[in-house]
Amino acid sequence: MQIEIRKLSVDDYEELDEAMQKAYPDIDDNTWSKRNIQKLTSIFADGQICILVNGKLAAAALSIIVQYELFSDQHTYTEITGNETFNTHSNNGNVLYGIEVFVDPEFRSLRLGRRLYDARKELCEILNLKSIIIGGRIPNYHLHSKELTPREYINKVRNKEIYDPVLSFQLSNNFSPVKILKGYLKGDTESEEYAVLLQWNNIYYTAKKNTMQDSVIRLGLVQWQMRPLKDLEDFYKQVEFFVDAVAGYESDFCLFPELFNTPLLAPFNHLNERESMEKLSELTGEIKEKISGFAVSYNVNIISGSMPILEDGKLYNVSYLMHRDGKIDEFRKIHITPNERRYYGMVGGDEIKVFDTDCGKVGIIICYDVEFPELPRLLADQGMKILFVPYLTDTQNAYTRVRHCAAARAIENECYVAIAGCVGNLPGVNNMDIQFGQATVFTPSDFAFPSNAIKGEATPNTEMTLIVDVDLNLLKELHYNGAVKTLTDRRQDLYDVYIRNQN
Repeated sequence: MQIEIRKLSVDDYEELDEAMQKAYPDIDDNTWSKRNIQKLTSIFADGQICILVNGKLAAAALSIIVQYELFSDQHTYTEITGNETFNTHSNNGNVLYGIEVFVDPEFRSLRLGRRLYDARKELCEILNLKSIIIGGRIPNYHLHSKELTPREYINKVRNKEIYDPVLSFQLSNNFSPVKILKGYLKGDTESEEYAVLLQWNNIYYTAKKNTMQDSVIRLGLVQWQMRPLKDLEDFYKQVEFFVDAVAGYESDFCLFPELFNTPLLAPFNHLNERESMEKLSELTGEIKEKISGFAVSYNVNIISGSMPILEDGKLYNVSYLMHRDGKIDEFRKIHITPNERRYYGMVGGDEIKVFDTDCGKVGIIICYDVEFPELPRLLADQGMKILFVPYLTDTQNAYTRVRHCAAARAIENECYVAIAGCVGNLPGVNNMDIQFGQATVFTPSDFAFPSNAIKGEATPNTEMTLIVDVDLNLLKELHYNGAVKTLTDRRQDLYDVYIRNQN
């Protein structure tokens, strides 16, 4: 007999489906869809494990990583899996959450479940995760529910007076009961929808620097004064000054405005607008690396406003997320304004995604993008909690469009929205001569938030920083107990928003 443990693949789906049907013969809708498996193996390949016996798939374990503080011990299976979208998975999370373990009945005498759990524990240690947590079904509880409460049943299983195929197994694998969950898995009649929250602690875990230990995140917004700059070093000094100031308040994020490096266009003002922006784009690579260095040395995640890049003859408006661990992500402005198109020939990006950070999932969109409600909604559906919007507006009415749309996005998507723009005048640079701005952090509108749904705002048209704390737990409370529930109450039986040509 040959036993092999390896990562699960989409190519295993037919065998997986067959084995699950045999493992759960009495449960309706008892298998995962192929799309589910494709998503899990793409976002967290290491967490999807299977065992083959003589080349045949005999058992499997599926997992995600979550930032557990966002869910707490009182959660349901639907909540922890994002309604089985797995948008709750975060590579920067601190807990390995088990969402499925099964063994084909034909192979249950081989103790394959223990092998799967050993593999999970090893993975937890390798990834330096705090613990493994699962919501364990108690499938034999319906046989005893008339005479025993869930607590009494669990105690009898612990004392080996009653055997439960799931709970007895978990306890034998050194998982400790944390609490009883009611209504955990809808339709689980065998367990009468009860589950036991179980935990295995990684004794080798070392707390990760900057990993969110509570739900309060500090945002630093830079209201950037447009001013003539002598050279690139002068620009770096100004950037570093603000990074240093924001980091001094132990901010988790530092947000700069859209195209905040355009004072560097001055030496190219003799060229036409397109040519001068192409010249500016030649500096972007160096600037990106320099600011990324600031993110690491000052220990703050930096959203570098936006800068132009030229790629295959196309000019994009790009915002970089410089993580404080050195990683760099990017977002390319999707909706290009008529002026950007007319003067610079800019084109829009084509990727819509959230970013995992050490403070949870965030989204970035640029200026005009915020005026299209579908885009932030798609990010909210992927688990975004904070939306950053760097902008550049010349007139007050242009700023008003950005401001009011950003406020609406916070309400309808149950998230925080931070906006930051440039202020002042910039003589000698075409199309960048005047700016109007006011950095602001918007909140949803409910009892837990300020009555005007504004957490903080800067003085208009004055160079300054805005430091604001936002509490992610308030978003969770709003989602489940708010006066209105804008995400939950959508009529998705009538309409939906989805991304074309993107899984």
